[in-house]
Amino acid sequence: MASPSFIFSIILLHFLFASLPSHRTLTFAADGSWQLLQKSVGISAMHMQLLRNDRVIMFDRTDFGPSNLLLPNGKCRNDPTDTALQVDCTAHSVEYDVFANKFRALTVQTDVWCSSGAIMPDGNLFQTGGFNDGERRVRVFSPCRTCDWNEIPNGLTAKRWYASNHILPDGRQIIVGGRGQFNYEFIPKNIVSNKINLPFLSETNDKGIENNLYPFVFLNVDGNLFIFANNRAILFDYLNNIVVKKYPMIPGGEPRSYPSTGSAVLLPLKNLKAAAIEAEVLVCGGAPKGSYLQSLKGTFMAALNTCARIKITDPNPEWVMETMPLARVMGDMILLPNGNVLLINGAGSGTAGWEQGRDPVLSPVLYQPDNNIGSRFEVQNPTTIPRMYHSTAALLRDGRVLVGGSNPHAFYNFTGVLFPTELSLEAFSPAYLDAKFDKMRPTIIAPKSMSGIRYRKKYTIQVVINSDKVDESSVSVTMFAPAFNTHSFSMNQRLLVLGNEKVTAVGNSIYNIEATTPKSGNLAPSGFYLLFVVHQGIPSQGIWVRLH
Repeated sequence: MASPSFIFSIILLHFLFASLPSHRTLTFAADGSWQLLQKSVGISAMHMQLLRNDRVIMFDRTDFGPSNLLLPNGKCRNDPTDTALQVDCTAHSVEYDVFANKFRALTVQTDVWCSSGAIMPDGNLFQTGGFNDGERRVRVFSPCRTCDWNEIPNGLTAKRWYASNHILPDGRQIIVGGRGQFNYEFIPKNIVSNKINLPFLSETNDKGIENNLYPFVFLNVDGNLFIFANNRAILFDYLNNIVVKKYPMIPGGEPRSYPSTGSAVLLPLKNLKAAAIEAEVLVCGGAPKGSYLQSLKGTFMAALNTCARIKITDPNPEWVMETMPLARVMGDMILLPNGNVLLINGAGSGTAGWEQGRDPVLSPVLYQPDNNIGSRFEVQNPTTIPRMYHSTAALLRDGRVLVGGSNPHAFYNFTGVLFPTELSLEAFSPAYLDAKFDKMRPTIIAPKSMSGIRYRKKYTIQVVINSDKVDESSVSVTMFAPAFNTHSFSMNQRLLVLGNEKVTAVGNSIYNIEATTPKSGNLAPSGFYLLFVVHQGIPSQGIWVRLH
């Protein structure tokens, strides 16, 4: 007869395996905390952008049918071309006030489904494209308490659906790709022939599947664009329409772009005064070849559990592969003020698309890029709300990460489905916000928020740090460009590490930190940034600055 200890071990093992739910939660996670901010904002946050007034603009699509939020004052949208509801008195966009934790309805006139956007140097949000009557629209939102969307008919040369945008050093936006569009264009338009062919996009198009929508676009430190689609990338001179470099395919050749949706970030840019500045891109997750077609048949293949990292500035760059603790498709990658990366949202199997994902991944994962390979990933505490297809995430000024969305259905669907349409907003607080770090946390007292700063200038940032001892080498200044987030890609996301040139104690726990701003728009296009001071990995609350 088996001993009691043996039987207990078997029961324990059975319990452990049985308790690993399909939601892919890991019970040993210890860091980070979650807060439900709003049970419902009335719409499902499919797109998300933080503005300089600490409001977040969100929107889904007009052809979902009526939302759960009425437009104010009996207002209705009349659109005879809408495929779901020609007269709609409900909102499909909201403005969320971060610090008041309140929201108000906004009005979009045409369909913004699966669109793109970026913040212009003046702080206005320019959002582009969409579906049906919205596919050539440019929409502008100015940060003010009573502002609403303004729409520019035929603001685009081509129909843009599932495209990617990036702000450029000259203040324009480039819009790359989209369904059936193997080209790019600029806004504001300044040339007659504004649609320029980009064969790379047709070369990366898998027939009948695509796997190259919402391409990952990053401004390299040399002013060229790194463009990734499917499983490979190019360095592109958009001014002269020249491919400067072709990067090797990711080992294994698995697709990482929509609908086999992985995510990507440009890792923090450092040593900004160096003659040669390095830039690295990290691509994580996605779905294996065949996954999209199999999911249409009801078979949901496991998501990819790998990340690929590459120094895009190297003369002979190679991808370095890493294994994540959790496989993930449709995840988001958010840069944190201290230089770490948060992987959040998504599924453990299937792909993007209606009803095509399974096994929600409830636990975020922290990626620490400066650690050695094998010690970079750390699983965080889980949420209880699945964030599947059409989920979003955005870094806030106080260091939290706002999370919303999830609607894998063609309409709003709240009952009788595996993953109901999600209207809630949550905030994930990384461990650096724990109260135990309060004494180490800097508080910026100068400059004041909304200060203007110029390129290649030395500035003094004054902070209060109540720690018993402040090591100069553990203090750093960082600048973050808020991103337009949708479909697992944060467009225009960028973190610059200014470091420090001198830290001076001036008494009463006050310190002066000297740091120099980036030397050109190739490193940081002009516009509004969040400036943080980080002490021993603990960031201050950010302040808004305008770089020009």
